Amino acid sequence: MKSFTHTTLVVQLQAGDTDRCPVLAHLSYDAADPFAVTFLFSHDGRVLARWTLDRDMLGDGLSRPVGMGDVRLRPASTGRWEELRMEFLGDPRPDGGRHHAVVFVWAPAVAAFLRETHEIVPPGQEKVRVDDFLAEVMAGG
Repeated sequence: MKSFTHTTLVVQLQAGDTDRCPVLAHLSYDAADPFAVTFLFSHDGRVLARWTLDRDMLGDGLSRPVGMGDVRLRPASTGRWEELRMEFLGDPRPDGGRHHAVVFVWAPAVAAFLRETHEIVPPGQEKVRVDDFLAEVMAGG
């Protein structure tokens, strides 16, 4: 039985007031962490950022605005393109602001990836290994 899935997408990154530029987004899902989807963003072989998102939140963001704090998602339509707008707030800057980036992802590709994750662990069938989690917390991980 399959316990892992991965895909790579070309997405559009907009940082600050700049125009959009293409970067790669590597999405991965592992049944060992059934609530999480990891996004690793890269450009020219360099890792730009890595974010772990809640799988349900990611799915909800395809149809309505969700999130608060460091991650916010919402559907966005640009003509015939249906996109998922992903807003990330990062570490504080010296001027008191925070690093800020927006990523636009083709929504049907995210939906297809989520369907693959649902084949691995159906929604509502996620299991949390509490003993492992507590051991990790107690070890400072």
